[in-house]
Amino acid sequence: MEFDLHKTLEILERTPGVLDSLLGGLSQDWTDNNEGSESWSPFDVLGHLVHGERTDWLPRMELILSEKEDKTFEPFDRFAQFRHSKGKTAQELLDEFRALRTRNLEAVRARNLTPEELRLKGFHPSLGEASLSALLAAWTVHDLNHLAQISRVMAWQYREAVGPWKAYLGILNA
Repeated sequence: MEFDLHKTLEILERTPGVLDSLLGGLSQDWTDNNEGSESWSPFDVLGHLVHGERTDWLPRMELILSEKEDKTFEPFDRFAQFRHSKGKTAQELLDEFRALRTRNLEAVRARNLTPEELRLKGFHPSLGEASLSALLAAWTVHDLNHLAQISRVMAWQYREAVGPWKAYLGILNA
């Protein structure tokens, strides 16, 4: 599928509701456990998504659309959630994410982006040149990636409890 801003917004606007439905009101056994070692729990992923809403997607879009000559993105701290989420509940993160995402999508819509603007480019410090449309597409896939990750981590919690069915549950064998 080629990039389409309307289709992008269809996914981005649904992510907070999906997260609310999946994680809202769950016990910490579901939200705070991970797959072991240095993997992330659903709580960690929520914190990561909140941090991205604050510092990544929209600021990079604004930089690409700005008159600045230097369009180099600020590096993104992929582990900032471990500091910023301390002392918060999963519900607080869900609420914060919804508010930030709503604000950010209002800002995207208010821009009335043109095809020419979607072709404008910024510079990622490790990936190189990227268009605004690629940034918005990556934002969408980033959401979907983390929704899949949350589902996988939650399924992992029952990896032993499923007994012999593990052989048929691909999410546990990935």
